[in-house]
Amino acid sequence: MRTSRLEAFSDGVLAIVITVMVLELRVPHDATLQALGDSATGFLTYALSFVYVGIYWSNHHHMFQVVDRVGGAVLWANLHLLFWLSLFPFTTRWVDETHFAATPMVTYGVNLLMAAIAYYVLQLVIFRGEGGLRLRRALGRDVKGKISPVLYITGIALAFVSPWLALATYTAVAVMWLVPDRRVERYLRAEEAGQL
Repeated sequence: MRTSRLEAFSDGVLAIVITVMVLELRVPHDATLQALGDSATGFLTYALSFVYVGIYWSNHHHMFQVVDRVGGAVLWANLHLLFWLSLFPFTTRWVDETHFAATPMVTYGVNLLMAAIAYYVLQLVIFRGEGGLRLRRALGRDVKGKISPVLYITGIALAFVSPWLALATYTAVAVMWLVPDRRVERYLRAEEAGQL
C-alpha cells in the first residue's frame, strides 16, 4: 500500500499529542509575573517535549520520502513508535508536577529511549521491505541515531544522581537533532541527478 495513509495517520496522532501536552499546561491563577514565573517549569517541560515530537515528525517525514510502499510489518512498527510518542504528555506532566523529581525523570528518559528504539525498529522493518535499500543508502552510518540511545541511558542513570543532569542530557540530545538532517534530501537530489 502507498505511504500516504500511514503518514496522514501519524501526522494526526502527533498533532493530538502536541494538543494534549499544551492542554496540560497550568494557567496561573493570579495576574502577576510571579504567578507566571511559577508556571515556568511546566512551560520548559512542554517546550522540550514539543521539540522532541517535532524532531520525530520531521524525521518521519524525511524517512517516508524515500519509501514508496509499506506492508503490514511497517504499519505495526509505526504504531509501536506512535505508542511511545503518545506517552509524552503523561511523562511530561509527571516531571512538571513533581518539579523534576528523580523517578519521573527516569520515566521520562525511559519514554525517550523507547521512542528512539521504536524509531530504529521502524527503520529496520523498512530496510527489509520495498524501498529499504533507498532508505539505507540515504541514512548512511546514522551516527546520531546510534549516539542517542547511549545518551538517553546516561541521562536515566544521571537522574538518580541529579535530575537536573538528566534534564541537561535529554536536552543535549534534542539540540543534537535540531541541527537540520539533510541526508534524505541530499540522497533524493543525487538520485534525481542520476548520480546513484
